Amino acid sequence: MKLGIEIGGTKLQLGLGHGDGSLVQQWRGRVVAADGAAGILAQIERAVPELLRVANIGAADVHAIGVGFGGPTDDATQFVVKSHHIHGWDDFPLARWLTNTFHRPAIIGNDADAAGLAEALHGAGRGKNPVFYITVGTGIGGGLIVDGRIYRGVGRGAAEIGHVRPANMRGGILEEYASGTGLGVRGSTALGRTLRGVEVAELALQGDAVALRILSEATEALGEAICTLIKLLCPARIIIGGGVSLLGEELFFAPIRRYVGDHGMQALSGLTDIVAAALGEDVVLHGAIALAQQLCKI
Repeated sequence: MKLGIEIGGTKLQLGLGHGDGSLVQQWRGRVVAADGAAGILAQIERAVPELLRVANIGAADVHAIGVGFGGPTDDATQFVVKSHHIHGWDDFPLARWLTNTFHRPAIIGNDADAAGLAEALHGAGRGKNPVFYITVGTGIGGGLIVDGRIYRGVGRGAAEIGHVRPANMRGGILEEYASGTGLGVRGSTALGRTLRGVEVAELALQGDAVALRILSEATEALGEAICTLIKLLCPARIIIGGGVSLLGEELFFAPIRRYVGDHGMQALSGLTDIVAAALGEDVVLHGAIALAQQLCKI
């Protein structure tokens, strides 16, 4: 049995599984940002025994712990580098803390990487290699999975597609155009009132012309970034998840595919397909369990 943990800016999830793409038991909580990292660690200390009790599993039955963390992590030290949302995580030895607290080996990784691993092994990427995963939510993250393993460059991360500067836009990085936060900022500016990204999306679904223009620019920015991605990596499949992707086929996926078809490198045309993610809001948990599974095999 493996324990997976997702630590985000607003969400904390724990799950137990065997690494086969299913969860034996799950615990969900909300992060109190004002309590910082210390508050989240205290939540984990309380939640793990509760999770084991509900699952009727002894602590000795958990062989390893994996974490998908919402921020950059260091593979060599197994430290959190920082969180962009919660204070107190800078240079924190999270894997060591977990091992000292629960007496089990632990491994940590970035949440987008973990999600990509889960989709490659158990979701929309099964049978495809390589796989590139993009999460389009509050921010935009990416994960490259090659031969069932996360590609991490020199060990502090890679595949940061949200920080690409699309050539078809007027400066700025992809996140500023296509993330939920970016949609909210751009919608607020254009419509003269404070809006969240989800509200801009709702206006687009209702046919609002300004919201539709903002969303069209977002899918064009994503399409341009994906064209660059295919030129550099040419993965067999690109999987897109996250809250913004829930806009669906007509407003989100179809425009992206059209842009890539019209503007991509013709020699590579048709080699990479673009599909929706399959594992939903539990995707990072599945990835964290997969990391723990791989740790057990080292």
